[in-house]
Amino acid sequence: MVADLGCGSGYYTFALAQCVGPEGRVYAVDLDKKCIRSIEKKMGKKGFHNIEAHASSASDLGFIKTGSVDFVLANGLLCSMADHRQEAVNEIKRILKPGGQAFLSLGAPPPLGFVNRTEWEKILEGFRVDRSGGSSQRWALVRTL
Repeated sequence: MVADLGCGSGYYTFALAQCVGPEGRVYAVDLDKKCIRSIEKKMGKKGFHNIEAHASSASDLGFIKTGSVDFVLANGLLCSMADHRQEAVNEIKRILKPGGQAFLSLGAPPPLGFVNRTEWEKILEGFRVDRSGGSSQRWALVRTL
């Protein structure tokens, strides 16, 4: 199972759905209901039956079972969640299987995606960092401990 958090119109969602195949599942999550409706329409047109789309915050993933997800894509998500960023990180940790991976990216460089070094290090706490990059555009491939 895969979760695409902050999926927008589904650019990565459909690629992930192809990767997991018909027996897998992709949770497409975005706060914008228009994006979720767009994904649902595309699902029907493209014949995808392995995507579950939810209009929700990444800080509230109660519809995903604890420890059930192999991979989380949070590309450009955390920079836009100043008020609920840590709750979203906690939810990512909760839904990931032991050893599950997540790609965390702040997206836009400062000032649009500003998260200072201390806060970025706090986001990464409780994960094992497999790879990371850039001080101006922070990203990391992490896994649960």
